[in-house]
Amino acid sequence: MERQPCVLRANAQIDAVMPTATFSIEADATRAVAQERTNPPVGRSDAYAARIRAIRKDIREEYLQPHSHPWIIGFSGGKDSTLLLHLVLEAIRNIVPDDRRRPVYIVTNDTLVESPVFQDFVGRLLAKLEQSLEGLQVPLKVVRTQPVPEESFWVNLLGKGYPAPNRTFRWCTDRMKIRPTSRFIREIVAHDGEAILLLGVRRSESASRAGNIARHEDEDGGRLSPHSDHKGVWVYTPIKELTNEEVWITLLNGRPPWGGTYAELVRLYQDGSTECPFVMTTGDAPSCGSNSARFGCWTCTVVEKDKSLAAMIDAGHDQLEPLAAFRDRLKKVSETPAYRSKIRRNGQPGLGPLTLEARRLLLAELLVLQEQTVQPLISDHEVRLIREQWEQEKTTILLRELAFC
Repeated sequence: MERQPCVLRANAQIDAVMPTATFSIEADATRAVAQERTNPPVGRSDAYAARIRAIRKDIREEYLQPHSHPWIIGFSGGKDSTLLLHLVLEAIRNIVPDDRRRPVYIVTNDTLVESPVFQDFVGRLLAKLEQSLEGLQVPLKVVRTQPVPEESFWVNLLGKGYPAPNRTFRWCTDRMKIRPTSRFIREIVAHDGEAILLLGVRRSESASRAGNIARHEDEDGGRLSPHSDHKGVWVYTPIKELTNEEVWITLLNGRPPWGGTYAELVRLYQDGSTECPFVMTTGDAPSCGSNSARFGCWTCTVVEKDKSLAAMIDAGHDQLEPLAAFRDRLKKVSETPAYRSKIRRNGQPGLGPLTLEARRLLLAELLVLQEQTVQPLISDHEVRLIREQWEQEKTTILLRELAFC
């Protein structure tokens, strides 16, 4: 797709001190924004400016509430969670230092099979943020969560024989995304009694997202709503009314409080389109592994074709090509009956786990791939756990098969 220049210029009504930013962005939506900013509909520019001012005011007021509940910001590294982090830091920095007492945790989850390109970007962004904390004078801490080794993607697939995830058996989201972050949140609630979870979700993302937001909104119109799965956790969604275009306008006409620009984030969206979002409940899971292009796990087989991975390769990220091929290999083996046990884990006849032969084959191929690409795809600890699992299952598998002889 040919990329057209998209020039977005700061509106003086938004913030007189925002620098002008010029970037090239792919997609019809952003070109529409450029046209609209050149000749915006009557009242639209004023409405957008008022909405951004209201969000900043709202964040400030909530931070200054007379309680000490810590804030937990879910951060995926995509545009929405980045804007949320940006606006929160701006709001807190505009509060006098003596009143910046509420702790803020930036929580990012690494599934251990994230897209290497995007994960490298997120890692560098968070490292830069951590380096800037002293200068920002904000009580903020970056927290990185990940699945326990026994629940990692490779231990489940190659060790326990789970077939590659699909739409009817999406075992990965809970184990690799929800549980790691939930453990941290429970720790905070156990220590502080309550916590406020800030999420960069928006109504205009999709009809399902809008419905999910509506179901959890406070009936009295308050800022906070109780989390459906975590007692003592309140959900706060400051940017839920912004459109996709407004998110980009705000980012492109500002600079990160931690320094630098958003140019690399824009380039990643050019190359791979959207991100796989921060997930906290199974209700959020369908947005991960949809048919739309997304950043996320390079092993994702929930989608028939990983458009984001293909787009990144087409954009010049050649190091992803062998990973894409192995992702397709995982999907093909999992869908081949010859590589599946004829007995399910519950002892009933049917398509069951991957056979030990299939697991050994895929592990050998994965280790070769890791050596060839010089990328950390699987840890030595995971390999040990996988082989231990094989030894434990040998007797169980034999007994199962004898029972159906």
